Amino acid sequence: MEKQLAIAEILAAVRVNRTPLSTPPAEAIPHDEADAYRVQDVLHSLLSPDFGAQVGYKIGCTSSVMQVYLGIDHPCAGGLYSSGVHESGVSLPYRNYVHVGVECEIAVRLRGEVVATDVPFTAESIAPFVDAYYPAIEIVDDRYADWRGVDPRVLIADDFFAAGCVLGVPVARAAAPDLLSVVGRALINGREVGRGTGADVLGHPHHALAWLANHLAASGKMLSQGDIVLTGSLVKTAWLDAGDEVSMELSGLGSVTVRFEA
Repeated sequence: MEKQLAIAEILAAVRVNRTPLSTPPAEAIPHDEADAYRVQDVLHSLLSPDFGAQVGYKIGCTSSVMQVYLGIDHPCAGGLYSSGVHESGVSLPYRNYVHVGVECEIAVRLRGEVVATDVPFTAESIAPFVDAYYPAIEIVDDRYADWRGVDPRVLIADDFFAAGCVLGVPVARAAAPDLLSVVGRALINGREVGRGTGADVLGHPHHALAWLANHLAASGKMLSQGDIVLTGSLVKTAWLDAGDEVSMELSGLGSVTVRFEA
């Protein structure tokens, strides 16, 4: 616990002060992935006074384009905080991030507690827990001097680049299109920089949601009513410059925008 706290304090200082993290020494790296998530739990408790309560989760590396880009072949989870959840059309200060990026996502809102049973969740069994879907922009932050040289265990402990999200208008599950056919387009200053489909997210975004529910259950936790979950990017991360305007268009779900002010 002492080592986990020490690592979490390093990561919290980077988040609060927005100073890039150099390659951490060996003693500041969780010893395995399970330990990385324990550090993440400690980090959440340290960040709450500055960033607000945890209101959901992000899931990374759920599409092949992101797994190839990051060199990680399995999903990874991080936390979302109340201060980082915004409505479409918001303008955010570019200086609030170390190096901000955006991803095109299908987000979900949970309608009730997802209580685990002896049978793991599947895409089919998790679906009834979904209340609504959102067209979403995940805001990510490259908080490192060179993220390519950072151990994946540190990335997980540090919420896997999570820095918030922007949500469009919710679409009730009963009124939503077939998520497999949803086409997502990422546009920066009006220029398309990426395109993907709901099928790119582990075959269906519900597979990602089921993975998260099972991941949490393994450590005695669960998704709660009202939780927001970002199911993973349909496109490769787009890193931004000050003044950039971002729009994500998801067919059948709507669009969502954000501007990062110089």
